[in-house]
Amino acid sequence: MPNNSLATSPAASSAVRISSRGARRIHDGHVWVYRSDIVSAADVQPGSMVGVTDQRDKFLGTALYSSASQIAIRMLSRDLVTDLSALLCQRFGQAIIYREKLVRDTDAYRVVFSEGDFLPGLIVDRYNDLLSFQILTQAMDAEGVRSTLLSSLGETLHPAAIVERVDPKIRELEQLPQRESGLVQGQKAHTVYCMNGVKFHFDALAGQKTGAFLDQRENYAAAARYAHGDALDVFCYQGGFALHLATSCPKVVATDSSRSALEVADRNAALNGREIEWIEANAFDLLHDYSVAGRQYDTLVLDPPAFAKSRRNLPTALRGYKELNLRALKMIRPGGILVTCSCSYHVSAEAFRAVVAEAARDAHRNVRVLEYRGQAQDHPVLLGIPETAYLKCIIGCVSQ
Repeated sequence: MPNNSLATSPAASSAVRISSRGARRIHDGHVWVYRSDIVSAADVQPGSMVGVTDQRDKFLGTALYSSASQIAIRMLSRDLVTDLSALLCQRFGQAIIYREKLVRDTDAYRVVFSEGDFLPGLIVDRYNDLLSFQILTQAMDAEGVRSTLLSSLGETLHPAAIVERVDPKIRELEQLPQRESGLVQGQKAHTVYCMNGVKFHFDALAGQKTGAFLDQRENYAAAARYAHGDALDVFCYQGGFALHLATSCPKVVATDSSRSALEVADRNAALNGREIEWIEANAFDLLHDYSVAGRQYDTLVLDPPAFAKSRRNLPTALRGYKELNLRALKMIRPGGILVTCSCSYHVSAEAFRAVVAEAARDAHRNVRVLEYRGQAQDHPVLLGIPETAYLKCIIGCVSQ
């Protein structure tokens, strides 16, 4: 969490006192303080910028406060911040510079990754000439903050249009007034973007999250480097892995349960001049049927949605990952490639590796790990905030 002391307007007058446990989290590098660690927060307005002190009234820094979320405090700085708009503009500029150094071979990437860019509660993605943003907290939804955000986006990145993607559940949890997803600047809602030489259609008002899964961009390219022979992409969504596999594999079959996603995937295949067989099916059922039928593949990708939405879902999630990987490993020819992913934060990298190893043992297959991978570099991970590291990807070579 960078130090910043900006003195162009009066500092926030509200103060929040936290417990010793909450103070330890901040000292250890985390930026979240849970409501259970709030000792006092008298007269603090929802979404306001506050000073944070420990129980001895030692100043710990400046934070954004939520009156509704279990994450009551999201730290902004260890220093006193007196001009939130100036700080947001500064952090936004730093986020852009960070991407300019790291992002290659694409015009679609994450511009702002919430806590990963010291802008808690804000997600901004770029898709060629369109920007898509999502607000996750009371503070980022404040009118002055929204105005600063939109002006900074327009003046810095010069998009043809800006769209807001709304998650109704998050707004309900933050006790924010409901909004509809929609264009907030400009009129254009469709474009074509490119990742690793592969083109994709983008509809700013359709699809999941902010429109696509940009966190897999570097994993798409890595999978294509190892892929060969007949390939199967399971949970293919709009064809991210499948279209990259098609640059290396003569035959690609891809499946998803969403017909609308597959329709976009088919348009993406046509855009790239690729022939891919798209199958609408439940992944578990399809893998069971194909395994029983004795189908074999040289490359197989598993990229399921998050199975563990909370810690209490963890046992069920691990069983799901075990079943998927067990069936997949039985279907891969010797010398074939397995690309298996988990985007469940509550499934740790160690737990995911263990469950894939258990599946390999039960399938009587050996797996040489070619790469352990995570999310793309435009989704930065902070060492003190384990929640910023959520995506796991194992690429392995399978033998008997």
